[in-house]
Parts: sequence; C-alpha cells; structure tokens
Amino acid sequence: MDPIIRVHSVSKSYWRDSFEIPVLNNISFDVPGGEFLALMGPSGSGKTTLLNLIAGIDRPDKGSLHVAGTDIATLNESRLAKWRSTHIGFIFQFYNLIPVLTAYENVELPLLLTSLSKQERRRHVETALTVVGLQDRMRHYPKQLSGGQEQRVAIARAITTDPTLLVADEPTGDLDKRSADEILTLLDRLNKEFKKTIVMVTHDPRAAEKAHVVRHLDKGEFSQN
Repeated sequence: MDPIIRVHSVSKSYWRDSFEIPVLNNISFDVPGGEFLALMGPSGSGKTTLLNLIAGIDRPDKGSLHVAGTDIATLNESRLAKWRSTHIGFIFQFYNLIPVLTAYENVELPLLLTSLSKQERRRHVETALTVVGLQDRMRHYPKQLSGGQEQRVAIARAITTDPTLLVADEPTGDLDKRSADEILTLLDRLNKEFKKTIVMVTHDPRAAEKAHVVRHLDKGEFSQN
C-alpha cells in the first residue's frame, strides 16, 4: 500500500532565548495507509514534536512532509488550516472538551467549519457517538461523564469529519486501567474495522501493544530498539 505519510530528512529545533535546542535530527520514515503506529521514547525525545509536524500543527526547519498526498511544509497558514480540517482527527490526553457544550455539541464543532447542512451534521454526529458507544449520552455535559466517557466523546469528535489520519497524543495517559483498555480497544476497532490510519504517542507499553509498528525515539533520532 502507498505511504499515507512520507517524512524525509526532517529536522526541528526550538529556541530558548539565544539557545538553539535540537528536537528532531534528520528523521525519515514512511507510514502505509491503514497502519497503526506507536511512537515511544523518554520525555524530551521528540515524540510529540514529530506528531505535531505530521498533523500540520508545527512546521519543520528542514526536510519534507508529505501527508495524504500533500507536501504540508509548503502550505501557508490558511491552506494548512483547511487541510487539517479535512485530513486530521486529533485525540489529546486531556480530552480538550468544552465544558459548557454537550457531548453532541462538542462532537459537532469540527463540522461547523464545513458546508454540511444541519441535518447532515446531525447524521455525522450521531454516527460518531454510536461508533464510540455513547449514543445515549449525547445530551450530557463533560462534567456528567467519566474520564473514559470524556475521551470517547473526544474520539467521536476526532472521527466525525471522517479524517484521513488520526493522531493521538497519550490518549490513555489520564485514565485508569479499565478506561484505558476501553479506549485502546476502540482505537484498535477504528483501525481494523474502519481502516483508519493512526499515529499514537504513548509512554504505556500496553497501549503500544495495540499498534502494528512501534518506533522508539531518543534524543531526536530513531533508536534500533
């Protein structure tokens, strides 16, 4: 299968005052469509930076990033925002739900940027909440849900636009073991049943076991582990 992600000779540094802090050093790899990739490594190894580059949240200093057929490093901000809304579904450690909105309204948010009608948006939202098993919680607010349920709402929000790629940054990091297992089972289902390509940053070896491929970053480079 053709790669859905092609990272070629990518480097990234950040600046703190006048000091340059290298984060990624000449990284190259491909991810085929339908892959479930886990990125592991110690804090400061560059995992989240790499995830943010793939998702078009940040830009590389050097190298090229082709994702879903587009060299995203060359896009201006407005084109990049439009590209993200079409191709990327985000799943965060701390859910990032808006507390004054219901589960339904949180999941609908990405669709408000599209040309879908209200009826079409409803169909997308209800489908996404059904996939994550929360069709009976759509009128609940985040404070009325458990942590695991909040993360499932966040996953429903990530998939409601039917994105090309799901990026997950420590999706089980704030959950107890039972809730974490439920989320991992859901991600596994999204990959196998719905053919979603997933790139996940995790510290948790149990989470990484769900992935097809595990890559270890250390000091901005892939190790041979």
